Amino acid sequence: MLKTYKNLWWGLLVLIILSPLGLLATGTAFGEWGLDELADEVGFIPAGLAKFADFWQYVLLPDYSVPGMNAGFGQATAGYIISAVVGVLLVVLVISIFYRLARD
Repeated sequence: MLKTYKNLWWGLLVLIILSPLGLLATGTAFGEWGLDELADEVGFIPAGLAKFADFWQYVLLPDYSVPGMNAGFGQATAGYIISAVVGVLLVVLVISIFYRLARD
């Protein structure tokens, strides 16, 4: 799989390295609003979203950072990169599991 999709892996590596660019942006990322920000941006809060707003209280890497590694820009950058690597690994794991289930 690594040889077949070599260009894909290089592209993912570039995107992982560029992920801390989000730290330089002002404001919030599109679609990553909390309930208070959503009400300001859209004008209302959908009932389903309000109902499940507290569902994701405990997350692995909140705000793309590693707990304890958000003191400075360098640590925040490392947190973004670690979050990106973990995200890619989780997606690859899930796809691999579905692939093996469908193949059998």
